[in-house]
Amino acid sequence: MNPANYLYLAALLFTVGAAGVLMRRNAIVVFMCIELMLNATNLAFVTFARMHGNYDGQVIAFFTMVVAAAEVVVGLSIIIAIFRSRRSASVDDANLMKW
Repeated sequence: MNPANYLYLAALLFTVGAAGVLMRRNAIVVFMCIELMLNATNLAFVTFARMHGNYDGQVIAFFTMVVAAAEVVVGLSIIIAIFRSRRSASVDDANLMKW
């Protein structure tokens, strides 16, 4: 299979994720779209590593997965805190938590 097909898929997934971040108001959906964008970049990193015959892209993809796991922990705790205080998971309500 042609490696360009994987890059087209990565570009499509990244575009769908970016559109979801820009268009949605629900924090959970925005969070899932950010994860989709991270997975698209991981696919591109692994594809480029395969095309060039080295492991650098796979190592970068591994560290990106580690950062994504930490982001899930912090992001979900913030979303839960906002939901408990405002009874809504809307992105617009996060602005109301300022002092």
